Amino acid sequence: MDSAVGDLYRAFAEREARGNSANYQDLAEHAAGDDELCALLDGLPAAKRQPNLLFGSVRHLGGPVTAGYPAFRTWVAAHWAEVAATMLRRRTQTNEAGRCATLLPLLAALPQPLALIEVGASAGLCLYPDRYRYRYMVETGEADEVGGPAVEFGAQESPVTLECAVRGPVPLPTSLRERLPEVVWRAGIDLNPLDVRDEEDMRWLESLVWPEQAHRLERLRGAVQVARAEPPHLVRGDLNATVRELVAQVPAGATPVVFHSAVLAYLSPEAREEFAVTMRGLPGHWISNEAVPVLPTVERRLPHPAPAGSGLFALALDERPVAFTGPHGQSLDWFRPRDGLGA
Repeated sequence: MDSAVGDLYRAFAEREARGNSANYQDLAEHAAGDDELCALLDGLPAAKRQPNLLFGSVRHLGGPVTAGYPAFRTWVAAHWAEVAATMLRRRTQTNEAGRCATLLPLLAALPQPLALIEVGASAGLCLYPDRYRYRYMVETGEADEVGGPAVEFGAQESPVTLECAVRGPVPLPTSLRERLPEVVWRAGIDLNPLDVRDEEDMRWLESLVWPEQAHRLERLRGAVQVARAEPPHLVRGDLNATVRELVAQVPAGATPVVFHSAVLAYLSPEAREEFAVTMRGLPGHWISNEAVPVLPTVERRLPHPAPAGSGLFALALDERPVAFTGPHGQSLDWFRPRDGLGA
């Protein structure tokens, strides 16, 4: 039986899990053809049927996600009430600090000091770009192959080093290697903000890290350590109303910067446009890092399409695209000056 849920899980297996998680690819492919499981998922609200939410909930509850589909399916059937309750209560709030590596060149180029406001902040781990170390692996030459010289800089004592493969004329001037952006104020908005001091909230974030990605789990734990030293100011609320309130609170002399990554895809097209209208009317700057089709004004200005099936995001400053980025901050492909959009 074909279903929208089955299509959702097949698409996840092919576009997101393939090449990133053999376990999740296997689970999603089998789930897509499992009529009984699809029927159970179909009984949840549309926004609560996502593969990441199902797999993360099972992990959070101690269920098997690496032992093959039969073990997974048997466990889910026996614990469906708990799984469904967790999926209804929780959200896919992957808080990937690695994305700071793709945001940093833009942040460093803006008038300093900065007041950062993150939309869809989760636990706020991306609000600390000035507290991490960075290692950019630069292209080697004409073939634009990554593997050449590495550019390293950042907070010397940070427990987190963010690695990013870069191509194109990424603006990493000498001054940036010596000094990170100056952040004097930081705040975040989320429908369900997570507290870095709450062990259960942090265990949920760990459950959302895919099982093969031990490096991301280590990075998450280091970023939580950074945030716990100065817990972020997070506000629960609707993004349109709350972003206006937070921008109004920015200290005098600081540049307001509203940013978000992998957030607007969860809104309807109408809600995305409403947010865009809100941002166009606010002072400061707007950095978006979203899947290519999410913001039509950004997509229309791209110099060329993203490679088919790549899953890359479009990074933009005030709706002007500057680069394609890896969804977890693992790559940054800056547009060249001839495109009229790059450095």
